[in-house]
Formats: sequence, structure tokens, C-alpha cells
Amino acid sequence: MTKDELRAELERQEQRYKEVYGGAVTTYAAQPEPERKPWRKRATVQDQAFTQELQKMEKELKAEEP
Repeated sequence: MTKDELRAELERQEQRYKEVYGGAVTTYAAQPEPERKPWRKRATVQDQAFTQELQKMEKELKAEEP
């Protein structure tokens, strides 16, 4: 079934619905594509090592304080 055939079928169904049930048909605009999430940089090995060293230093400072 092509798009044109599908459109024609939907129009026929709309007309039939209006004639048989006397109802109004509400059409909606297509939903926009969801936006992509922003790209995030992965932490490199050096970044991870730096973070670990900072955590070690913080632990040492806390242990030294009375």
C-alpha cells in the first residue's frame, strides 16, 4: 500500500465516520522527533587517576584532623 492509497483510505474512513456517526474528526500534527541528548565526554584514564588521587588526599586530610 502506497502513501497515496493510505491517504485515500483514511479519507474514505473519515467520510464514512462523519456520515454514519455524525461526528467530527480531529486531526493532529505529527509529533516532532525527540531531540538528541547533549554529548558527554567520557572520563579518560588520566581523569580517573586524578579523581582518585584527589579522593586519597581528602581522606588523608580528614584522618590528620583531630
